[in-house]
Amino acid sequence: MAKRSVALFLLLTSCGHPGGVMTPVSISSTPPTSRVDMLVATTREPSGSPATLFNGERSSKPHLTQISISIPAKREAGTVQWPKRLPPDPATDFAVTNVQQIDTVAQGRVWFRQHVNGGHALVFIHGFNNTYEDSVFRLAQIVHDSKMQATPVLFTWPSRAEITAYQYDKESTNYSRTALEQALRTLAADPNVKDITVMAHSMGTWLAMESLRQMGIRDGHVNSKIHNVILASPDIDIQVFAKQYVEMGEPRPKFTIFVSQDDKALAVSSFLTGSVSRLGAINPAEEPYRSKLEKAGITAIDLTKVKTNDKLNHGKFAESPEIVQLIGQRLMTGQTLTDSKVTLGQGITAVVGGTVANIGTVAATAVAAPVAIIEQPVTRRRPPRSANETLDGDLKQQTLTQ
Repeated sequence: MAKRSVALFLLLTSCGHPGGVMTPVSISSTPPTSRVDMLVATTREPSGSPATLFNGERSSKPHLTQISISIPAKREAGTVQWPKRLPPDPATDFAVTNVQQIDTVAQGRVWFRQHVNGGHALVFIHGFNNTYEDSVFRLAQIVHDSKMQATPVLFTWPSRAEITAYQYDKESTNYSRTALEQALRTLAADPNVKDITVMAHSMGTWLAMESLRQMGIRDGHVNSKIHNVILASPDIDIQVFAKQYVEMGEPRPKFTIFVSQDDKALAVSSFLTGSVSRLGAINPAEEPYRSKLEKAGITAIDLTKVKTNDKLNHGKFAESPEIVQLIGQRLMTGQTLTDSKVTLGQGITAVVGGTVANIGTVAATAVAAPVAIIEQPVTRRRPPRSANETLDGDLKQQTLTQ
């Protein structure tokens, strides 16, 4: 059974789109296209090629880049139109139109001031098995399809984009914790930023939670400008998530989690991690989750009955037009699905496009992490061993920009 699960995972996650799409192309005014401008922070190593910009290896120094993506007018919402050949055709494909490296915090703030959208910022952290360009195009699709009123910031960590590199990718999220924390602090310190939403997917949710936990331990609580945290298909051990949630202190941001019991990628992750249940695969209607999660006050949205073209059922949050619009129009602004303006039934309808009878009555109920289950004393770790000289670059504290 386990072998069949892994074989199915390998088959379904095969990638058919061409690589090397980061070289900017020129666009004409016809046919009309949309444009998404984003700021990209990364702990990846520069590739030395304008076609890829960054590879899947780790860099001791984070890098910052501004990127513009053109999106064709005729397309199906929830999908990324990868080019079938290079260079991309902006009339039919997602295409990069501008790339510029940013070397200082001051330059980054100038860019944000030029692209400010109500003072709202979205920081997106991708998941396992993503190239640099995968994450850039996915965020562009989410921003465009959700119609969110926010300035997009991508944090992309070193993923080798190989199915067999699961453990390397997981360690890369740990490697990137402080860099993401520093990026969030830098963004929060910008006077043009009023509030921040952190949205993470799959393995990226681990990185998001670890960085927020670090911030909470340092300061006693998460930065007050971080209003919302959205975790989509979180690939996190349930008990570990509870610990992370508690240790980030109070007050906490408003949390929303997207779960789905038919998520095949999380099923394989559970197998790889010793049959440990993943947060993104729970049924929030069942006990003890329902009562524990309600007490903590995080919204859980069950997407099990939502159908998309994703064979793994792992990217529903981005590939369902209804869900991605929900993110942009309500969750990004901190609204719940059951507030005074939206009834429970209306909230469910907004999520699943009208399939209220099939989704169940708890899909839009406020639920959250099982905090009370695991509140145990923190075990102190032994001091780390001295590092080899080859790690000198990594042992020096590095800011996002100079």
